[in-house]
Formats: sequence, structure tokens, C-alpha cells
Amino acid sequence: MSLIRSTVLGCGSYLPEKSLTNEELATMVDTSDDWIVQRTGIRKRHIASPGEFTSHLAVKAARRALDSAGLEPKDIDMIVLATATPDNTFPATAVTVQNELGIHHGFAFDVHAVCSGFVFAMATADNFLRAGQARRALVIGAETFSRILDWEDRTTCVLFGDGAGAVVLEAREAEGSLADRGVLTTHLRSDGSHKSKLYVDGGPSSTQTVGHLRMEGKEVFKHAVGMITDVIEDAYKATGFGSDDLDWFVPHQANKRIIDASAKKLGIVPEKVVTTVDQHGNTSAASIPLALDTAVRDGRIKQGDLVMLEAMGGGFTWGSVLLRW
Repeated sequence: MSLIRSTVLGCGSYLPEKSLTNEELATMVDTSDDWIVQRTGIRKRHIASPGEFTSHLAVKAARRALDSAGLEPKDIDMIVLATATPDNTFPATAVTVQNELGIHHGFAFDVHAVCSGFVFAMATADNFLRAGQARRALVIGAETFSRILDWEDRTTCVLFGDGAGAVVLEAREAEGSLADRGVLTTHLRSDGSHKSKLYVDGGPSSTQTVGHLRMEGKEVFKHAVGMITDVIEDAYKATGFGSDDLDWFVPHQANKRIIDASAKKLGIVPEKVVTTVDQHGNTSAASIPLALDTAVRDGRIKQGDLVMLEAMGGGFTWGSVLLRW
């Protein structure tokens, strides 16, 4: 029985030129390279320049994804942009990206699920494509988290960075088997009772300010591994696959200890785990497409590979996407 699969045609990413190493951070707050690496695996992060907005990063990643797919902006009729750091309260940053790309048809909107944003955006685009409401979608994760950090709080400012990544999805008719290329299953969750563990202490309605990121690191770590494995096991149940069947595991790049603990609990061997957090820190919704693009361009992820994406973010939100590249 044939059906529509959302198939990846190309990917792209962008990191701001300015990087901030652990050694440089140690001159700003009471920390050290050893302390950061041992606890997080992060060695540097990238920081957007003054006047460089989330939309600018997103446009650059989107153009690279379009080039990878061999398409022009006019070929896109839907943009879903995952971000927690939009250019403006409104309009959606996706609309700014749409305009900058010269697209004046179709539709564009933002998705806000913090670090889970790219997974939520992929699931959203997949549903639109399978419903026949669009043919080709740009799915983007882009963040300028440097703008909401308290640079005097060493427990958070060492963790996050700026960046963007994107993929192009196309609705294609497929056989309806698990050998099909494209998104095979998605699983999303949220639980607002955990808000106080990871949030920003500001907003238009509450304080009329942007606010700063606040996090209870130990609590986030405690919940992360269990929540991540939960939605991955749901993907296994939906498809009959298991960890041994995966070619690649591409997790949200938050913290190497969380990545390693999740992979170990799931029985995924280290050789199948794509880890790039050391090079850009936690870029929230941008981290999965940044890691994806790295692994595609260096030849690890190839057409036909079975790839698991997963993330957890403030809210809490968490989710998984299982796809065949």
C-alpha cells in the first residue's frame, strides 16, 4: 500500500564567525577549561555578532540546505522555524526568513519547544506534507541564546551558543514499508509541571522584558535520560526496530554526559552516536540539524541509513524522529 513519506533532500548549517573558547570564558567568570570539559564536553561555542539576528543565521543555513538539495527558494512552499530566540515578539521569524529568501507564496511559521524545537518542527512539517497541504518544506532550527544568557552565571553561560541548521523535506510517494526513505515515525511529549527547572525569567506578558535563562542543572540531567529513552522506545514499538538496527543516533547536543548516558541506557554503541557539542555547545533547536549536517558532509550519514533524532527542552518538552535518510 503506497503512502506519502517526508523525504530529506538536503541539509545545511551555519555558525557565527566569532567563537568563544573555554579559556576565554575563564577570564569572564570563575570557571576553567577542565571544569567545563569534564562536566559538559564543550570546548567552545559561537556567538552572534552585534546586529546578527536569529533570522540571519537561519537564512544562511537554509540557503546551504537548498544548495545541498539542488533546489531554489521558489521550490519551497512551507517553512517551519524552530526557535526560542526570535528576532521580534512578532511577526514569526519564519516570515522574515521567507521574505529574505524571496519566497512570496506558501506559508511560514515558528515552533517554540526550546531544545526540542527541531524535533517538533520536523514532526509538524511531516504532518503537513503527508496531509497534502505542502509539497516541499524548509525545516530550520536557529537560535541566538547568547542574547538571553546571564554572563555572570557560570552554571549556564558556559553551556549555550548560537547557530542554525536546516533540512529540506519533500512529500514523495513511497511503498509504505519500513525500507522507505523519509520520516517513519515521530513521538512528542510535554509536561509543564517541570517549568521551574529550565525557563527564562521574562517575557512580554509577565515582565515586559526578555529575561535570562535559569536552570536547575541537576534536575534537568536527572529527568533527561529517562525522558529521552521513553520516546525512543516508543519509536521502536511503532516500527519494530531496535537500537541494533540504527545506523546513526543524532541526539540534541546539550551535554556529552547526557548523550553518553542515554546511548548507554538504550544499548547504542558509541560508534553510532553523532556528537558535535564540543564545537558549538548547546545551540537549543539548532543543535540536531548542526550535528546532522556535520555527519552528512563528512560522509558518515549516507542515503538509506536509519537515523534516530531526539531532544529534550524546557517545558519540559521531549520527542523523537526516526527516519531513513
